[in-house]
Amino acid sequence: MNQTLAFRFRVLVGIVAISGFSQGMLLPLIAIIFEQDGLSSSLNGLNATALYIGILLASPLMERPLQKIGYKPMIIIGGIVVAVSLLLFPVWKSFWFWFALRLLIGIGDHMLHFATQTWITSFSPKEHRGRNISIYGVSFGIGFAVGPMMTQLITIHQALPFIISSLLSLTVWMFVFRLQNEFPEEQNIGSASFLGSFHRFGKVLQYAWIALLPPLGYGFLEASLNGNFPVFALRNGLSIEAVAILLPAFAVGSIISQVPLGILSDKYGRQNVLLIVMMIGFLCFSAAGIVSESTVGLFICFTLAGMAVGSTFSLGISYMTDLLPKELLPAGNIMCGIFFSFGSMIGPFIGGITIDWFKGSSFFYLIACMMLMIFVSLLVFSLQNRRGEITQNN
Repeated sequence: MNQTLAFRFRVLVGIVAISGFSQGMLLPLIAIIFEQDGLSSSLNGLNATALYIGILLASPLMERPLQKIGYKPMIIIGGIVVAVSLLLFPVWKSFWFWFALRLLIGIGDHMLHFATQTWITSFSPKEHRGRNISIYGVSFGIGFAVGPMMTQLITIHQALPFIISSLLSLTVWMFVFRLQNEFPEEQNIGSASFLGSFHRFGKVLQYAWIALLPPLGYGFLEASLNGNFPVFALRNGLSIEAVAILLPAFAVGSIISQVPLGILSDKYGRQNVLLIVMMIGFLCFSAAGIVSESTVGLFICFTLAGMAVGSTFSLGISYMTDLLPKELLPAGNIMCGIFFSFGSMIGPFIGGITIDWFKGSSFFYLIACMMLMIFVSLLVFSLQNRRGEITQNN
């Protein structure tokens, strides 16, 4: 990677880190504020879905603007939408006003992620693709790990975390102006009409549906942990300080293992690594259900789970890139975002209902079941591929 590409890569992963920071802060912060105000956990979870509804609404419309204006303007517009929305939170504390702001942040964040993700995959050589995408994932994870620590600042002033997050977003956003704009190769985009996008989405599902399940599962897991776990913890006697320690434990675990797992997936195959980490994730969250009243026990389970399934989004992107022809790569990146946001949208809502309706550790068992279903899907797909190869050889 030459000096120009190296600088570009550093700026792009820096942007993703701040995006992770703002998301990691918003989910538990707003969950705690609403819980202290007496809002039900299901409504709390519903508000958390706004971010991902914004991603879903924006996803089908991303290809054409990217082709028209290029990567750099897309990142700049997304960055300013996120920063301004964060600044507006302290202006008026209202369920629906905050819902609208989180919707806008979802749209702005998706612009950032789609542009940076597609840009990185476009200039990453195949032999280093897993490593580069895992570094991308680590940068998001670092931001996500630091974000929940900001929840403690509400004891000083409720507006302080929002203001700090907005200023950090603006600071990193300024570095984008030093990048030279580039456009996706025309043959990799094809017809960027609205109907053309949906046609390519269908092709992505045909070729790489299995690679979309890890981002979906990661979205479900991440949003449930950050949106529902603070409520679960407070109702089960854990303090805000404990939540501020436990949530980053998952993200720190993913930071530790993400690059090694990316390198291993380059060497031994994305599917094999995904099968192993999904089973470990299932076991960790099953164990978390058993030790749900122990802060130390949960810390160990969250850290080990993060080391396993904290890389599933980046592994899913790399797996998708392996399975798709080049002309479907932008559509594939969008579909990864759609499945991630769909998982993130249903996670807090289902998690909130589970906490309201069921007692005990059902919240952790819900996540464990999601991990197990993805593991079974990967295993079935792997067995079908092997049978197909045997039939073809015979």
